Amino acid sequence: MNINKEDILKLREETGAGVMEAKKTLEETGDFDKAKKILKKLGEERAAKKTDRAAHAGFVTSYVHSGKVGVLLELNCETDFVARGEAFQNLAKELCLQIASMDAKNVEDLLAQPYIRDEKIKVSDLVTDLVSKVSENIVIKRFVRYQLGQ
Repeated sequence: MNINKEDILKLREETGAGVMEAKKTLEETGDFDKAKKILKKLGEERAAKKTDRAAHAGFVTSYVHSGKVGVLLELNCETDFVARGEAFQNLAKELCLQIASMDAKNVEDLLAQPYIRDEKIKVSDLVTDLVSKVSENIVIKRFVRYQLGQ
């Protein structure tokens, strides 16, 4: 496989791996998809090591769908820097949409659900992917879902 800068950057973007780690894995495997799987697995292992770290930063966000369903979500991370980042805020938005559409009863139920945009992955995979990319623990602290008439 001819390794070029674009492949390395694409692999880095998709996995959260460092540039040198992405390059090395591409060189070793010679295949983009194999390298991606390896780096995803490494990211998941790193994310698992972060679960015991305190996550006291973050924010509370909301989503209202057509005036009929509303969601309040508290999503935590370790630092304000990550909380203000686009990736963290996008995760919060996606979680709100998931809660509004799938009516999870608690955090564990939510994490076990198939993701509404790609049923091949679970909601927990979304969180784990971001943990591996930002190198911080991310915790869905709590949420509440309101539905008109209930």
